[in-house]
Amino acid sequence: MTEHASDRAQFKAMAEGTQEDWMKIAVASAPFGRDLPNRVLAHLQLLKGDCGGFAVDRLEHSLQSASLAHRDAMDEEYVVCALMHDIGDILASANHAELGATIMRPFVSEENWWTMQHHGIFQGYYFFHYLGLDRDMRDQFRGHPSFERTALFCARHDQNAFDPNYDTMPLEAFVPLVHRVMARPKNSIYLRPDAKAAAE
Repeated sequence: MTEHASDRAQFKAMAEGTQEDWMKIAVASAPFGRDLPNRVLAHLQLLKGDCGGFAVDRLEHSLQSASLAHRDAMDEEYVVCALMHDIGDILASANHAELGATIMRPFVSEENWWTMQHHGIFQGYYFFHYLGLDRDMRDQFRGHPSFERTALFCARHDQNAFDPNYDTMPLEAFVPLVHRVMARPKNSIYLRPDAKAAAE
């Protein structure tokens, strides 16, 4: 569908905007928002081909992590978080966990967001000591309600997802899950209180 100039807001500065302008923006933004899962999936595929010294490439690791979570009967939201947990590697190599968590935060529970946000530190338990870092860095979070869940994610669905011979599920198997989980934000500054309540 072609967008005409009459379909666009007329202001040159937001301070000049009208209700009509913002309704036009809301209508025009809806298809872009609905396409977010496809853009995220396309971005995820940029992980293909780079092994970073590991036995499998980053996309295979992500798919393997999601496959392990799925076969461990974890819920859809958790499985999607497992799939997306390293998506930040492309643009935020030094803080990849935080970027992935930021992408998924509007669509997932607080505990799944927390796991994504902190999995880099918890994963360090398995290798930080080889790099002269503190493998027990995660201990600063002991007592947090999501500590055990994040430790479980790293133990069962992350640190062991580097097997080149594992029967990894294809990306196509997870596409419907991604679309369902990301269909509607649960938490965003752009949600009215009544819309937020309906999403919960």
